[in-house]
Formats: sequence, structure tokens, C-alpha cells
Amino acid sequence: MFLAATLALLVTLSLALVRALLGPSLYDRILAINSIGTKTVLLIALYGFLTGRPDFTDLALLYALLNTLGTVAVLAFIQRQFPAQQRQDGEQTLSQEQP
Repeated sequence: MFLAATLALLVTLSLALVRALLGPSLYDRILAINSIGTKTVLLIALYGFLTGRPDFTDLALLYALLNTLGTVAVLAFIQRQFPAQQRQDGEQTLSQEQP
């Protein structure tokens, strides 16, 4: 059962890696990297459960926090660096919307 869960996580991790490398836009790549971080958190928690070490749960939670903060920081940097750039699908970014 746990082997199947680990294999499923590794398959989805590899698919997210492909999306990060080939993604059509920058936002798709950032979403894929965030997804890779989330799946890594799940792998750490699963490994801790399988080995009977509950302290890996703390490491997984810390990594999840760092993953979230890193994603927000990268998105904030991109928004400040390219404020007038539009997405590929034609929608404007949040900073360009009119009230």
C-alpha cells in the first residue's frame, strides 16, 4: 500500500518536473515548482511514517512553510520586475486591473 503511494508520488513528481521544464508560460513553471515542493513535503511525511520517526513531520511542515514563502517571494519579484507585462492568454495582471 505504501509502496503504491510512494510510486504514485514519484510519478506525479516527474510529471510536474516535465511541466516545469516545458511549461508554456512562466506562471505554469512557477505552479509546477510549487507542486514539486508540495509533493516533496508528502514524500518526507510518508518516509517519516514508514520509518516510525515522527520528527520528520516537523521537517515536512517547515519545508511546506519555506515552499509557500518562496513561491510568494518569486511571484512578488516577478510582479515588481515586469509590472506592465500581460499573460499569454490576454488577461492582465492584478496590478493592471482597473477598480
